[in-house]
Amino acid sequence: MTEKQSRSADAWVLAGTILPSAMAFIDQSAVNITLPAIQSDLQASGAQLLWTINGYTLMLAALIIVGGTLGDRIGRRRTYLIGISIFVASSAACGFSPDPLFLVIARLVQGTGGALMIPGSLSIISAHFPQERRGGAIGTWSAATTITTAGGPILGGFLAGAGLWRLVFFINVPIGIIAFIILFTRVPESRAADADRGVDFAGAATAAVALAGISYGLIAAPDRGFSSPFVYSALILGLVALLLFIAVERRVASPMVPLGIFRSLPFSGANLLTLFLYGSLTAFSFFLPLTMVQAQGYRESVAGLTMLPFVVMLAGMSRFAGRLADRTGPRLLLTVGPLLVGVGYLLTTLSGLTRGASTYWSTYFPGILVFGMGMGTTVAPLTTTVMNSAGGERSGTASGVNNAVSRIAGVFAIAVLGPVALFHFSNLVQAGASGLDLTGAQMHSLNQELSNLGNARVPPGVSGDTAAKLSTVLQSSFVGTFRLIMYICAGLAWLSALLANIFLRHRKETDS
Repeated sequence: MTEKQSRSADAWVLAGTILPSAMAFIDQSAVNITLPAIQSDLQASGAQLLWTINGYTLMLAALIIVGGTLGDRIGRRRTYLIGISIFVASSAACGFSPDPLFLVIARLVQGTGGALMIPGSLSIISAHFPQERRGGAIGTWSAATTITTAGGPILGGFLAGAGLWRLVFFINVPIGIIAFIILFTRVPESRAADADRGVDFAGAATAAVALAGISYGLIAAPDRGFSSPFVYSALILGLVALLLFIAVERRVASPMVPLGIFRSLPFSGANLLTLFLYGSLTAFSFFLPLTMVQAQGYRESVAGLTMLPFVVMLAGMSRFAGRLADRTGPRLLLTVGPLLVGVGYLLTTLSGLTRGASTYWSTYFPGILVFGMGMGTTVAPLTTTVMNSAGGERSGTASGVNNAVSRIAGVFAIAVLGPVALFHFSNLVQAGASGLDLTGAQMHSLNQELSNLGNARVPPGVSGDTAAKLSTVLQSSFVGTFRLIMYICAGLAWLSALLANIFLRHRKETDS
């Protein structure tokens, strides 16, 4: 193959893997912004609206390891094409949804398609690109998919504002068809060397039940509480299934996830880093827009645009960081990157109540910029480390495991930090309201509002100067709550940096 033909093949592989991944990621982020429009149009209840998001997340988390391993066994391109087909068909069904139940079911199916697609993209890249060029390719993939993810809220806000929320789903159809054609005609098939040893059905079933149980329990915990029978039963089921999964994988001839993969210190360390860093990232992405809109007075459309510095830094740095990791190893980058992420979190806490978007450049912008620099330094080297340390034959499994870890980290972060935020917010509000002239009935109404966090409202009957002071108490209390959460997120990011420094000692160890 000539150099020109090689570059052309590289470009087709990147196009065929980036388009479906971007489709899945943008769908995740854009749908969040369209929820009010969906609720209004379909007359959805709060629970149905919640499961529009959680149904997709649950299936993605439950099946993503299965999706990665199936690619290694039956063919990475074949599995990817099946995933695209399911995702495109269910996206069209979402767009045509006549009622909330239909939409929730379609989103469950869509999550299944996403679970087959997302690990496949990185395993195809790992199979095609030699190790010395893999970091740069993954950097390109990371930059492109992150740009689309960050652009999702902007797109979703625009379409929802125009009354066109269904287009968020319909747009996947042409993108998916183009990606399908590219993959089918331009990307060669690949699979693991031991693919003919069959599929580990027992391992696949126990892994799916384990991840589904743990994910459901964590998703439901903020609403129902950990004492709910639904929550602790799901968590117990998930943990029991996890133990069964480990037992199965130790005994079957051809395990879905060879447990020996975790003997690689770089692989285990990179996944621990992912757990803590992506948990903090989920919390930051969840609480920052709420703080801007509900406490600082930003419009939703403006709040979505405030993350553009992060997008620019990630897009600009990912390919460079991936190439640098190819040459020097990932240890330094995966130490410095999370350190910068933690500094970015802290910088966003330095402002109290502000005058809204007009003060953005001197308040939130520096923190978001440094956060973007940190993630731009981290994402591509981290992904490359996971793929290289597991070996090319297990690239699909490695990608599935790492994606499952990142999603469990997200649901765990919200499950744990949600109650922490509620407790701290309630304490701050009650302390601030104690000096105000409120009746017992008004205090009771205020306490009922506190579960809404930043969306808590001044109770009926409170007016004048007292209402203004109470409104300020609510806003400043939510800003104080955001500050606490960011302190915790900074600690998680710095713990990630420490883990990188411990586990990723030598380049040759990372590349083994």
